[in-house]
Amino acid sequence: QVQLVESGGGLVQPGGSLRISCTASGGIFSLYIMGWYRQAPGKKRELVARITSGGSTTYPDYVKGRFTISRDNAKKTIYLQMNNLKSEDTAVYYCKAGRSAMITSADYWGQGTQVTVSS
Repeated sequence: QVQLVESGGGLVQPGGSLRISCTASGGIFSLYIMGWYRQAPGKKRELVARITSGGSTTYPDYVKGRFTISRDNAKKTIYLQMNNLKSEDTAVYYCKAGRSAMITSADYWGQGTQVTVSS
């Protein structure tokens, strides 16, 4: 069983930066594909960034060039550095751990952290 705890969310102005973190306990962290997803009110949960056990990263076009995902296996933690934030980035951000790049019933999820981009 893996437990995931996100932290670092908050209120930031448009154009600003924020770094959020997700720390895992239980399981063999280094084996998991880790991802950040977000869900805004009334919208579907969507991928923000993904990093494999080997460090390969994937970003959808709407965050590419602005967001960076990284992982520290020794600390069992992943990070999401978000730069040039826009109002449309406002959402609850969730951390996911899984053995597949896709969303499956075997995945582990954190409780989410709110990111609000507003002036």
